Amino acid sequence: MPYTPHTAEDIREMLDVLGLETVDDLFRSLPAAVRPPAGLDLPSSLSEEEVWRVMSNLAALNAGQDELVSFLGGGVYDAAIPAAVDAVVSRSEFLTAYTPYQPEVSQGTLQVIYEWQTFVARLTGLPVANASMYDGSTALVEGIRMALGRTGRDAVVLPAALNPRHRRVLETNLASEGVTILTAPAAAAGTTDPAALRALLDGRVGAVVIQNPNHLGLIEPVDALAAAARDAGALVVAAVNPVSLSLLRTPAEYGAAVATGEAQPFGIPCGWGGPLLGFLSCSDELKRLIPGRVVGRTVDHDGREGYVLTLQTREQHIRREKATSNICSNQGLNMARGTVYLALLGAEGLRELGAANRVRCEALRAILRGIAGVELPFDGPVFNEFVLRLPRSAREFRAFAREQGLLAGIPLDGFAGCGPGDLLVAVTERRTADEIERYGSALRDFLE
Repeated sequence: MPYTPHTAEDIREMLDVLGLETVDDLFRSLPAAVRPPAGLDLPSSLSEEEVWRVMSNLAALNAGQDELVSFLGGGVYDAAIPAAVDAVVSRSEFLTAYTPYQPEVSQGTLQVIYEWQTFVARLTGLPVANASMYDGSTALVEGIRMALGRTGRDAVVLPAALNPRHRRVLETNLASEGVTILTAPAAAAGTTDPAALRALLDGRVGAVVIQNPNHLGLIEPVDALAAAARDAGALVVAAVNPVSLSLLRTPAEYGAAVATGEAQPFGIPCGWGGPLLGFLSCSDELKRLIPGRVVGRTVDHDGREGYVLTLQTREQHIRREKATSNICSNQGLNMARGTVYLALLGAEGLRELGAANRVRCEALRAILRGIAGVELPFDGPVFNEFVLRLPRSAREFRAFAREQGLLAGIPLDGFAGCGPGDLLVAVTERRTADEIERYGSALRDFLE
């Protein structure tokens, strides 16, 4: 992007058009902590070599993902990525590929999308999947829209233990659409209370969201929750950790009409914020409401197999008022990463991945149970992550552990009844026995 200097008169004219007093007013919505201070104290001019040295020194102040031991979770996980993923997707055919509008020159990309759809359909048990979505949050928004469109109702019930980032995205997207958002409270066990959910359901509710595992890592009573939704004529929209589907029942098995989630653990680096990769699948009855694109497999007039865009319901393809979505994206490169990753693992490898996550998670929980003053407040089964309750501030422990090269988890103060000593801790297949022991040792040292 070129740098275009502006005179004081240019800036004043633009601010007047926008109705603002100062340039700072453009950024008032950003938290003060992330806005740069007035005056960056930069030298007036530097040579190319000097600029490179300054920027390299600044970059060296950051700690990369592989320099710290991460027990962070909450929707984005430090997962292992086979070297073959980077080797394949860095090829120019994938790295520079654009949206495959022309099938005659896009067969490779179209086939990868088709394979991705197939993987998502097999993982979730639902027969129709689209190309891909921005991320898990926006995929959940689209799933809710589909359910409300099918039922003709205008209210959705969210669980109290829903990922808070999902909730914020939902509230932002649905704010102007006349959708009523209700919250089903959590029981003492940390999962959604089926009786409380039933009490919320009436003729307005067209969608019930079940996040399984929920944001606390707990396995929800999916059968009871889905039965309550079904009895009230509402559709279940599942938000799932895809790795958990290697061990848990699929959304289709407990009656979900739509399944969504975040596929970042499938070969995509954490990136400290993105980019991510959402997925979405649905029942056959809802396929005409699915957003974005669906790639189909066919044969040409010579009988040769080929791939084409079959359903294209974005505003680029049809009249805007008939589009099912105006925000989804193919996320092509990350989708290719996920496809290559799953092709490498295969069904057996995916089961082994889920088992590795579970074994490591339980190993850390066993160590923590032996530390005086520490609690694991929820007794139910978990996957990948869990709540750790400390007798002191979770934020203080996070800072203490960071000095020892550990990212200890996410403080939960104020979330779903959690307090200042509660920490969300995630354990993926990357964590070694030594790293798990280090976590326990750091906590003992902190509490001494």
